[in-house]
Amino acid sequence: MYKITLIPGDGVGPEVVEAARRCIEATGVKIEWEKVDAGAEITEKYGTPLPEKVVDSIRKNKVALKGPVTTPVGKGFRSVNVTLRQKLDLYACLRPCKWYPGVKSRYEGIDLIVVRENTEDVYSGIEFEQGKPETATMIDFILNSKNARISDDSGISIKPISRRASERIIRFAFDYARRNNRKKVTGIHKANIMKYSDGIFLEAFYEVARGYPDIQSEDKIVDNMCMQLVQKPELYDVLVLPNLYGDIVSDLCAGLVGGLGVAPGANIGDEIGVFEATHGSAPKYKGMEKVNPTAMILSGVLMLRHLGENEKADRLEGAVAQVIAKGETVTYDLGGTATTSQMTKEIIRNLG
Repeated sequence: MYKITLIPGDGVGPEVVEAARRCIEATGVKIEWEKVDAGAEITEKYGTPLPEKVVDSIRKNKVALKGPVTTPVGKGFRSVNVTLRQKLDLYACLRPCKWYPGVKSRYEGIDLIVVRENTEDVYSGIEFEQGKPETATMIDFILNSKNARISDDSGISIKPISRRASERIIRFAFDYARRNNRKKVTGIHKANIMKYSDGIFLEAFYEVARGYPDIQSEDKIVDNMCMQLVQKPELYDVLVLPNLYGDIVSDLCAGLVGGLGVAPGANIGDEIGVFEATHGSAPKYKGMEKVNPTAMILSGVLMLRHLGENEKADRLEGAVAQVIAKGETVTYDLGGTATTSQMTKEIIRNLG
């Protein structure tokens, strides 16, 4: 019996999390769910979208299934997701991007793994607001130390890239490749321009790669990588990236396989794993029973594999693939007319 934290989220989160929960339980795995709430809809009640009891529950149970939550744009709480990653040291964001027959896409046969560093880079939250005294001090410091002039009306975000964080995310990518019989890891960077931040990432990539002679390694500059993925994605396998590039490239890769509706995700540390769909909370669709549950269900597949329940994970992924391939009981984005619940029931029926 596993005890797992369940976070429904907000917007369409509760609908897709319920779909994933039902599918996971239908595999026969025994789980005691500990439900806790997070997201914009509980802020008035708790004074925060991320009550401490949510973090405490995940720390205790070590595994969580989390629905999407709404993040304010340009104001308010920075991000529930970013805060969880930093508080729990969930340094690896794992985003498989796999094409399933029946999904409308310009490409077929794609099976990419995006491994994104989660804890630093410009997402570290070290920012200086335009017009503040401390920002003026920072601007003066940069002028005096680097002889580089920054406009007085600027806001500033700091981009730290450390050797420690780079090495561990790169090692995570190579370990994942080895465990899953992957052939190649590509390290992605902009070290030609950011020599003292991305340069560290690039150096760490080849240092770590030397310990994995059984796996091919190469590096690509991020802008070239985006072009390569559009032109010939079949040449790539596992991609490992710093935080910002990983955020962008993972969405690009999701677009190659049909969109965020089929893109699962996981945020993993040395002891804790939080499993969630890549897509957002889509509040305008709340309660309409029309959202594709595939990404959340496939995030449940990742969770089952994390728990070592590989046979159940394979069965569930196979059931999802069968339903999508048939195309008879799928949601509107997959070309059907089924509701979220109807598609979920069909996936469970195909579990056998």
